[in-house]
Amino acid sequence: MAIPFLHDTPPPVDPVAALLQLLETEAERVVRLWSKRIRAETYEVDIPGRNLRAPLRRLLDELVRLLRDRGDDALRLWPEVVRSHGARRYDQRFEVEDLAREFKSLEEVLLYVYARRNGVLEPEVATFIVELVGEAHASAQASFARVLRTEEVRFREAAVMESVLHHVEVGILLAEMDGTVSFATPPVSRLIGVPMRAVVGARSQASLVAVLAQVNARHPNGEPFKVTDMPFVRALKERGPVRGVLVLVERPGSGEATLELSATPVWEEGGELVGVLQTFTDRTESANKSKALVSAHDELRRLQGRLLQRTRTQALGQLASGAAHALNNFLNVLRLRITLLRRDSKPEHLDALDKTVGQVGELVARLQEFNVQRTEEQHADVQVDATVHEALELARAELEQREHPVTVELRLGNPGAVRADPGFFRELVVNLLLAEKERLGEAGGRVRVETRAEASGWVMLRVEDSAAPYDEEELTRLFDPLNRDAGAPQLSLLLAVARSQVQRWGGELTVENMPEGHGTAFVVRLPLARSEEEAAERVEAGRAAPSPRRFQQTRRVLVVDDDLDNARMMAEVLSEEGYDVKVAPSGDVALKLWEERRYDAALLDAVMPDMSGWEVARELRKRSPQALMAIVTGMDVRGQNRANLALVDAVFRKPIDVGALDDFLGQSESPLAGGAGGAGASGSGSLPQT
Repeated sequence: MAIPFLHDTPPPVDPVAALLQLLETEAERVVRLWSKRIRAETYEVDIPGRNLRAPLRRLLDELVRLLRDRGDDALRLWPEVVRSHGARRYDQRFEVEDLAREFKSLEEVLLYVYARRNGVLEPEVATFIVELVGEAHASAQASFARVLRTEEVRFREAAVMESVLHHVEVGILLAEMDGTVSFATPPVSRLIGVPMRAVVGARSQASLVAVLAQVNARHPNGEPFKVTDMPFVRALKERGPVRGVLVLVERPGSGEATLELSATPVWEEGGELVGVLQTFTDRTESANKSKALVSAHDELRRLQGRLLQRTRTQALGQLASGAAHALNNFLNVLRLRITLLRRDSKPEHLDALDKTVGQVGELVARLQEFNVQRTEEQHADVQVDATVHEALELARAELEQREHPVTVELRLGNPGAVRADPGFFRELVVNLLLAEKERLGEAGGRVRVETRAEASGWVMLRVEDSAAPYDEEELTRLFDPLNRDAGAPQLSLLLAVARSQVQRWGGELTVENMPEGHGTAFVVRLPLARSEEEAAERVEAGRAAPSPRRFQQTRRVLVVDDDLDNARMMAEVLSEEGYDVKVAPSGDVALKLWEERRYDAALLDAVMPDMSGWEVARELRKRSPQALMAIVTGMDVRGQNRANLALVDAVFRKPIDVGALDDFLGQSESPLAGGAGGAGASGSGSLPQT
């Protein structure tokens, strides 16, 4: 529409007063024209005419009041009144463009009505109307945009929540104060295995009973899972959270499942309980893994039991072998006494006794052979550090099962390999670890396992503990399989087996107290395994340059035996044959006597508490390489390694043949080192050097 403007300079006009006068007289006309223009501009908005004009009338009434009461401040205050109009138009589904057209229509209607009424439109009035409507539009648009953004955020949040609730693997159930399930997410149906309609709307004592029966709900111990066990029922009753309730269900088509249920009360701001949220989480995979771990642990314990049973069986074999050794000692005393009696009595009667003794010795030898066959080993190069790791894994569950576990500190020096049976060597380390566990007791403690190579071509394995040290008497009896002290039998059996194994491999097992009473250490020393090339070179060198040991006529003989009856009778018989004989009851005493006076020969018992006969032979051979040395034992020596057998010139089995012994001591020359003597001689003869 055309609006006439005044071009000549008019008298000053107050725009506030002019607009106020217009609205006081033409308000109805302005509202009517304004709503008509809005209807034409926003034809897509379906709003009844009365609902469209009513808010317009209220806006103009507020503008009239502000123009009358606040004058120029109306330009600042009226846009604040209009602000809520933007939110109202959003609720009426206006678009932002519709809101802009609405205020543009108001501006045009005011200018048109003012110009038609006054015949002229002063610039001051036009400027004031444009500025006033523009400010109002900006305020309404800001309100419209804020509501729009809020709704967009709400929509996105609702969309995200809907997606989460439908796709997350945690089901959520809402229970009202009366126990009615008013809401449940789709995962609840998937996890339980029943339709949603069977859950939502269910009362605690009605439909839920049928649901639990349908899925055969039960506790992990097999007891039926009741409605009163549901966490939300307990939370409503106890007015507190309930966590971690496990239930087993049988879902149709998917088998058994383990669910974890938890419930959290919902409180109003005033502290009033309004309901409970219960969650359903599928724990089937973790439950299956836990069952597998328990099964694996049980299997490990079973294997450990078999391992210990195998060790105990070997210990019983060691016990039988020790008993045979004691029996042979008694028989040897009888034979030596018979030798003396033969010189003063009728020989034909004594020969019968001697024959009987020989038969008993042969019987014992056959029993020992049976024991050797039962514990036959397969020797190989065994990496020490790797075996320690394997043994620790086998024993770890046993070491850590108590409230105060046994911690193991490894100090492995990569010493290389030893020649031993891999399975028995692993059992040896396991037995030492379990022995340390029993020593430490319920209080637990620290065990240190150390390995290193020694300069002399030996490998050292050391197992230390922090327990109270042994006293001297305990140390002397620790390896005795017949030890019956409190707490000692099982440990002594295990250590007897372990020591026997180590000796068969050419090594030694000892126990020593730590300095200043800070614990005890089991020490295993074994020869370092040599490569096949080195072994071949050593054999070839031995063949190329044999060096037999030569002896003067033997006169001075040292008898070393912890059984004093055997030692004294041996000395008496040899003295009768013209030998100068001394007796040593232990390896330590034997070494001292040898330092005081050099002997031409040594007869060594194989098994003694402090040092074995093989260890004594090794030390004596260093001092007197040319001396005759023989092992006198009731044990079977075929399990001994070649390194030990090479230390001595003969092995005599008890009961001993005095004639063969005299022939041995009277020789002028020993067999060649590395001779072809075998390990299997008759029950009462000498074994050539091997």
